[in-house]
Amino acid sequence: MTSPKIFTQRFDLIGAALLVASVLIGSSGCAGYHLGNQFLYNSSIRTVSVITFESDSDRRFLGQRLTEAVVKEVELSTPLTITDPQIADSFIRGRLIRDDKRVAGENINDEPRTLQVAWVVEVDWVDRAGVPLLQRQSIRIRRDADFVPEGGQSISTAQQRIIEQVARDVVSQMQTPW
Repeated sequence: MTSPKIFTQRFDLIGAALLVASVLIGSSGCAGYHLGNQFLYNSSIRTVSVITFESDSDRRFLGQRLTEAVVKEVELSTPLTITDPQIADSFIRGRLIRDDKRVAGENINDEPRTLQVAWVVEVDWVDRAGVPLLQRQSIRIRRDADFVPEGGQSISTAQQRIIEQVARDVVSQMQTPW
């Protein structure tokens, strides 16, 4: 029969061995893994200036609303700092190149009940020298949203959903490829 003292010593040795093994595995097996969003983005870029998005739409202020959403999303989701163009490391530029509204559903009398707004936005992100920082030189983002006027929704609510989606898409495209 084993004495309690020997059992305790064996348990302490096994515990110490497991601790050493876990430290070794943790430090060597996970080499290259990082925590936090600062490692998802190009480490040479620290600041960005978001140039006011241009808009080919007849609807007013869509470019400004889209610019504001991209600025907010960059501030919330990235380690980058929004700054003035004179001191920025990089620049985000964009253009709303298509803004369509069409009927998505009708009733039996051919009256529109569900409408759809569809956008195409072209975006590029360049450094101070004009070198593209995205995987492709520029990206085209296509987004749409439905709205039901009889349900109290308006074209503005659909546009706001698209604006938020496009802002998230822009920031996700800024991440360094794996």
